[in-house]
Amino acid sequence: MNNEQLFTIHYSLFIAFMNWPDLKVVVVGLAREGLAAAQFLARRGAQVTVTDTKPAERLREEVSLLQGLGISFELGGHPDSLLTPTRSDFLVVSPGAPLSNPFLQQAQRRELPLTTESRLFCQLCPSPIIGISGSSGKTTTTTLAGKMLDAAGYTARVGGNIGQPLINRLGKIHATDWTALELSSFQLEYFHADLNQNANIPPQLQALFADWGPKIAALLNITPNHLDRHKTMAAYTQAKRALVDYLGLEQIAVLGWDNPVTQEIGQQLKAPVSWFSLRQRVENGACLLDGQISLLRQGVASAICPADAVKLRGEHNLYNVLAACAIAGAAGVDVEAMAAVVTSFSGVPHRLELVTRREGVAWYNDSIATSPERLMAALNSFDEPIILLAGGKDKDLPWEDAAQLIAQRVKHLILFGQARELILEAVEGMTADHRPLTIDVYRTLEEAVARAKTIARPGDVALLSPGGTSYDAYHDFA
Repeated sequence: MNNEQLFTIHYSLFIAFMNWPDLKVVVVGLAREGLAAAQFLARRGAQVTVTDTKPAERLREEVSLLQGLGISFELGGHPDSLLTPTRSDFLVVSPGAPLSNPFLQQAQRRELPLTTESRLFCQLCPSPIIGISGSSGKTTTTTLAGKMLDAAGYTARVGGNIGQPLINRLGKIHATDWTALELSSFQLEYFHADLNQNANIPPQLQALFADWGPKIAALLNITPNHLDRHKTMAAYTQAKRALVDYLGLEQIAVLGWDNPVTQEIGQQLKAPVSWFSLRQRVENGACLLDGQISLLRQGVASAICPADAVKLRGEHNLYNVLAACAIAGAAGVDVEAMAAVVTSFSGVPHRLELVTRREGVAWYNDSIATSPERLMAALNSFDEPIILLAGGKDKDLPWEDAAQLIAQRVKHLILFGQARELILEAVEGMTADHRPLTIDVYRTLEEAVARAKTIARPGDVALLSPGGTSYDAYHDFA
């Protein structure tokens, strides 16, 4: 019997014999992860209570999906009465809730352990996991890595911060499969070892709260993002580091050499590191050599395909391709499978997505660009005259570099949303030193698009790359 079969049996026994009906679990938040966790736990007989600050009338759809599972509800707030031994052994938190939330702080003071659907999934998943994070490029890289594994003949599942949570598919995942998870800083904040250092964890639950690291952990880059949540770059970086800080010698870290933060992190790890780089030859990983995307193992290079065979637009997407190749190489995927994916992959929706060409104008949707850094990557992907639609809700991020590039590269700037005046001020501070730039300011995205239609001319690129989130106007990204 091999190790994979033993692991599958171990997992099956763990799930089968864990005394789920004796567990009392409070699920905090009915977003995607909270909903999935509540379903998973209730179906195994756990005593589940769901709490959300939204009132019941705003959660009708979510509540309907939990009917018939014996779940209790505390909606319209988080009562402290849930944080008692008779109501809760541990909390499963939707990662949108920060650890500064008073209810969660009270739970920690009462020594109740905290986890999330994604962490629970990782502790229970029988297959090796590839965890992928970074300030940008996560979804494209995770999708590419999953397709490369598929092309190599593996059964690969892709999830985490992409699409629907995977926890309710655990029964269909086997030890011979691979699972690729995109993990955000919000999710990783709940993976840190010190999260539950003061919690009273019963012996039968220790396995659910053990330190965890994936088989392959990829940290693509770290640049300013989500400072409205994490407040400082140090705290944001610390959240990201949870993906790699608990790796051992049997695991592999895949890190971006070209980003100074991930380069420094890689030099501090115990685990072996595979690098990827646009500009540096690496010993193990992926890089560009003589115009070829190449995989390197112990310094020996194998060409995957010419860089100009990549269909994705922009240098940042070439970086994502290299990351995916380094990840796939660490998982044992052959270069032929990588090449088949790289040369056929046309992208992920909302990421420099060509929506239409109309009357000589190319309309691109890059609405995933919710930071100035990602907006800059989009601008650098075009040589054509650009009409830029930017704005939304700011995340307390610096705009100076983006404003300078806008002043240099954009033909006409159309601002919208909550951040419109902030961006306007930053750009106007740069335009005196650059060519003339015309600017319009509107309240809504709809008004901005209407204006773009009236001023766009043949040969222009109309680019929605907001640099902020949509939470000032929409409930979520979907």
